[in-house]
Amino acid sequence: MTFIRAPTPPTEPQAALSELTKKRCLRSCWTAHRPACRGLRTASTNYFENYLAVASTVPSVLCLVVNFLLVNRVPLRIRVLASLTVMLAIFVVMTVLVKVDTSSWTQSFFAITIVSMAILSGTSTIFNSSVFGMTGSFPMRNSQALISGGAMGGTLSAVALLVDLAAASDVTDSALAFFLTADVFLAACVGLYLLLPRLDYAGYYMRPVWPAMFSGEEQPPQDSPNPALGAPGSSNSQTPPLRPILKRTAGLGFCVIYLFFITSLIFPAISSNIRSLSKSSGSPWSTKFFVPLTTFLLYNFADLCGRQITAWIQVPGPRSKVLPGLVLLRTCFIPLFMFCNYQPRIHLQMVVFQSDMYPVLFISLLGLSNGYLSTLALIYGPKIVPRELAEATGVVMSFYMCLGLVLGSACSALLVHLI
Repeated sequence: MTFIRAPTPPTEPQAALSELTKKRCLRSCWTAHRPACRGLRTASTNYFENYLAVASTVPSVLCLVVNFLLVNRVPLRIRVLASLTVMLAIFVVMTVLVKVDTSSWTQSFFAITIVSMAILSGTSTIFNSSVFGMTGSFPMRNSQALISGGAMGGTLSAVALLVDLAAASDVTDSALAFFLTADVFLAACVGLYLLLPRLDYAGYYMRPVWPAMFSGEEQPPQDSPNPALGAPGSSNSQTPPLRPILKRTAGLGFCVIYLFFITSLIFPAISSNIRSLSKSSGSPWSTKFFVPLTTFLLYNFADLCGRQITAWIQVPGPRSKVLPGLVLLRTCFIPLFMFCNYQPRIHLQMVVFQSDMYPVLFISLLGLSNGYLSTLALIYGPKIVPRELAEATGVVMSFYMCLGLVLGSACSALLVHLI
């Protein structure tokens, strides 16, 4: 089992199953059938990651736009349950296919894998943005906990990779284990979401509110003791006003876009190709486990820590000039990673940082800053608009994040060629 080098979102907020896990599952299924796919080995597997990258990013952007248009037209319950059901159905089908001999229809199987990834990316985007939009009506601590949960998914994925590398002997069994895990977690998500409205605490914040005209005046904080009064059964069937949301969240939107642009520019395209300087020793640390430990596990754990810190410390504020300043400061990570022991090197032959501790330090700071700053920007967004626009604002914030990921992933290919 190996990680792919596709432009992978770091750990999307509130994802029950991270994008990295889904891609690894599909890659595992394809790899498990690879011995029967020798005819396609050169033509298809060499470009598998590129196809997978397109199939994962394009549907995400399109579905974010669709979900924004559906915010007040399709009930949240339908959007969440429908997306979870579709994801569960696809994973069940792919679980069955792991043990199926596809030697007689390899091209069809390849097409099924790519189409499955596209559908999964689209439905998971609708699920993620809908749930994040829903928590916009909750107190800020709930949004923070949801985002931290997404980072926990990335950490568990990295741990699963290490266990697979250390203990698994058969790639087919590994693929089956990943798919079964996805099936169980998605089924649990369906049950837990059905239970959520029955809780008094959740039901209080999930109730609909009277639609109101948005004005440029300051609104009372949503975490105040007296939020907007609910009106059961009331809803606005019109598309939420996009312009005032964009105007109010422009500063935070820039922070989110640039944060994830820098992160996806480096992780995983650059960071996963940094090799240990003692690789020639042949030790498992410097060969087999160096990249999984330093790049994936360490990054995801640092990202989780950064997000969790926001539960206790929430500075700078949403209108502070310090927040965009810290975001821009992360640009320094680009040359730092470029002058680590990235291999292969074509244009930049000089390796400045002659120790394995440097990439460990840099990836820790990258993950920690990404987790802390991105969580602040994401949870501030739905709180600076009226409550009736909180869900739509959550979807817009998800779009900012996706846009940053797409731009960073696209530019990472150019950055790789410059090294």
